[in-house]
Order: sequence, then C-alpha cells, then structure tokens
Amino acid sequence: MLSLFRITEVSAHCDLPCGVYDPAQARIEAESVKAIIAKVADNDDPDFRVRAMIIKEQRSELVKHHLWVLWTDYFKPPHFEKYPQLHTLFNEATKLAGAAGTKGEFDAGKADELLAKIDEIATIFAETKAA
Repeated sequence: MLSLFRITEVSAHCDLPCGVYDPAQARIEAESVKAIIAKVADNDDPDFRVRAMIIKEQRSELVKHHLWVLWTDYFKPPHFEKYPQLHTLFNEATKLAGAAGTKGEFDAGKADELLAKIDEIATIFAETKAA
C-alpha cells in the first residue's frame, strides 16, 4: 500500500518555540477572581451575585488551565530536579484555584494565597528562562 504521509520525528522543549508560556496568564485570571470577590462583598443584588459567581468560577478554571499548561508543557525533569518544591507549588496553586479555593468560595484570603503561589512559580519560571 502506498502511503500518502511521510512520518518525521521531531522533538522540542515546548509545544512551540519557547516564549509562548508565561505565568502572567494565570496571574491575570487570579487577579480577576480577587476583584470579583471584592465586588460581591459590596453588592447585595442577587442577580449580580449569580453572574459574579459564574464568572469567578470560569476565571478560577482558567487559572488552573494556565498553571497546568506550565506544569505539564513548559517545566521539564531538570527543572523539577533543580526546584524540588515545584510540584508542590503547582499542586497547592491549582487546589487554591479549585473547588476548595477560589472556584468554590468567596474568600479573599484564598485569592491572596493563590496569587502568592503564582508569584512563587513565576520567580522560578523567570530563573529557568534566564538560564
């Protein structure tokens, strides 16, 4: 049988050339979540609160998505060897964006914790980019 496709093996550090990954994406969404929590605290309108809850849950899910992409696509075994806390940081951050964190609660403290974890990840990310 004649094959119409030629198979070529390729390898890359990332899905695309480096430069497309950035923890700032997760941070922007986490900042939105924190702002929504603050707005809900100041608004008793039930319709507003429902809309805010839906948006907060969507933004929290986007935080998790952006963190998972960094965790699974950008960071590689040498990074995890050099920064042994990295797996724990990602696990804690994604949980803070999940049902027990900002996705499921209107807790500004959880949003602050999430932003702090993202900042820790961003510091390591910047170090790996500089290397």
